[in-house]
Formats: sequence, C-alpha cells, structure tokens
Amino acid sequence: QVQLVESGGGLVQPGGSLRLSCAASGSIGSFSLMGWYRSPPGKQRELVATMAKGGHINYVDSVKGRFTISSDNAKNTVYLQMNSLKPEDTAAYYCYMVALDVYWGQGTQVTVSS
Repeated sequence: QVQLVESGGGLVQPGGSLRLSCAASGSIGSFSLMGWYRSPPGKQRELVATMAKGGHINYVDSVKGRFTISSDNAKNTVYLQMNSLKPEDTAAYYCYMVALDVYWGQGTQVTVSS
C-alpha cells in the first residue's frame, strides 16, 4: 500500500504562484510514475504533469512554461511549482503514483481569483 498526502493549495490572485507538495509513504519501492491531475469545476479530470522513475517529464500544453514538477527523493516528496497562475487553473489537484497499482492523494484545492 502507498499513502499520498498533498498540501499547499489555497487562494491566489491571477499571476501568483503556489507550490503543491505530495508526500509518499508505504510500499513505494516499486514506483514507476508520479504526477498530478486536476479536476476543474464542471470539467473532466485532466492530467497536468508526470514524472517517470527515470526522470522523463511531461506536461499538458496549457501549463508548459508555467508549472514545474520536481521531486526530493530523500523526502519521498513530489512537488508542483505553479507560476503565472490563471483563473482557468482553478481546480482540485490530485497527486497520484503508479507502484504496481495506482494510488491517489486526497486532493488539494487551488483557486485563482481576484
């Protein structure tokens, strides 16, 4: 089993920044992929960013150049640095990990509004 705990969401003005964190614990030795999804209000869930065990990273086009996914292996934590935030980035953000199975965090709300 893997446990994922997100933090760092909140309310921010357009153009602002937030950093989301996802701390992993449990049987993470078989980890192959980690990343972030988001669920905007009234819209389908969207894959935001992924980081493979070998370091390969992917972003959805709408966040390229603004969001950065990174990890601290010593802390078993993955981060999502979000800059130049826009109202359309408003969503519940979920961390996930593929480690023989797919695991999800509880989600953290990001609201971009003036």
